[in-house]
This record gives sequence, C-alpha cells and structure tokens, in this order.
Amino acid sequence: MSRSRVRVEQFYPEREFGGYSRVDGTVSFYQRIRALIRPDMVVLDVGCGRGAVVDRFERDPWEKCRVFKGVCKKVIGIDVTDVGNQNPLLDEFRKIEGDTWPVETASIDLLYADAVLEHLKEPDAFFAECNRVVKPGGYICFITPNKWAYYALIAALVPNRLHAKVLSMVQPFRAERDVFPTYYRANTVRELKRLLKDHQFAGCAYRHINEPSYLMFSPWAFGFGVFMHRWLPQFLWTLIFVFGRRLP
Repeated sequence: MSRSRVRVEQFYPEREFGGYSRVDGTVSFYQRIRALIRPDMVVLDVGCGRGAVVDRFERDPWEKCRVFKGVCKKVIGIDVTDVGNQNPLLDEFRKIEGDTWPVETASIDLLYADAVLEHLKEPDAFFAECNRVVKPGGYICFITPNKWAYYALIAALVPNRLHAKVLSMVQPFRAERDVFPTYYRANTVRELKRLLKDHQFAGCAYRHINEPSYLMFSPWAFGFGVFMHRWLPQFLWTLIFVFGRRLP
C-alpha cells in the first residue's frame, strides 16, 4: 500500500471497502450514467483520449465503473487527435477533422464528456454539436471543474505552457501527454444552465465536492484540504455535474 493511499484512508476510512471514498466524483458521475444506459443505446464519448484510465485498473479496480463497452450496443469515441485509436474502451473511434463532429445527426442515445468542458474555446459551438448528434429524448452527461474551485483559480494564473510541469509535481501519476490547455469558459453553474436551455436540453447543473486530490503531494497539504473541503461554501465546490435530456 502506497504512502498516499494510507494518508487518504486516514481521512476516508471507507476506502478500505472498495477503494473509493463517499465523496468520490468519478463514482458519483459514472454511476448516474450507468443508471441511464440501456443495452440498445449508442453512446458517444467526446474527447475520449487514449483511455489512460486503463493504466489504473489493476491498482484501482473500482475505476471500471467508467467502462460502457459491452454494456450498451456501441461506444463511439471522438477526439481531435489520433490517440483514440489506442483506446481499448471504444467499439469505434473517429477523429474530429473540422468544426463538425464525424457523427451522424440524431444518431446518439447518450453523450458524455469527462474533463472536456474546461478546454472549450467556443462552448456554444460544442453544445450546438451536442444538439445535432443526440436524438430527441437522448442524454448528455458532463463532469468538469468548477471555475471558482481553488485549483481552477490557481490554474488560471499559470500559463498553459507550464500546466504539464506543475501537474507533474502535484499529480505525478498523470502523463504530460494527457494535459491540455484550459479556458474555463463554460465552467459555472449559471453558464451551463444557459447552454442547456439555449441548445434545447432540459436538465440540471450542480456542484460536487470531492477529495482534495490535487493536494496529495504533501500529507500536511492533504489534511488541510480535507478540513477545507468540509467548510467551503457551495459556490467554491470543486466539480460541476451536468445532465440533460434532448428536447423534441
């Protein structure tokens, strides 16, 4: 057992039983998606990446809650680079070549994106594509950092060219190739509710506060983070979840 895990379990003893805490954002997000998925659905993973999470399956089997391949009819992944060809969690990968996604109109039953919205330069264009490809009655599901979370505010002060270097210090398990520029142009509850409404989705956007994972570089920092997370006002909570249904 690693020192970091011992440190985490001192504050979240329930991690002894399954490997995740009661506030884990990944589990909360993906379990809600699982409650929506049916065997006949076509699922779209936007910004699918290379499937880096697979590297953690042996260490953290609970991360398999992210796997939808075999649970639904098909999982399609799209991304702006070719890395999706390496993603073993997909049935099919398609590279984004221009402004329009390589996905047929009204062909998707459920669309999700994990840690993508913070990288958008043009959120309205992104949501317009969601509107186009998702069937009426279909779902969109997003998890993204809150613009007002302390680590997002710090990231805003760090030039994008230095993000990989900084993250390598606070999250040494994260590969440099998995770090991308951030803009946080859609990352408030108010803005996300507007985007849902303007692009014909009925749904909700709400905040969640998880473990202070960005502070795991130091036992003292992590302990302080746990205390801080218990008392932060909601507008400073770390994550935002978005769930919407496409209107007719």
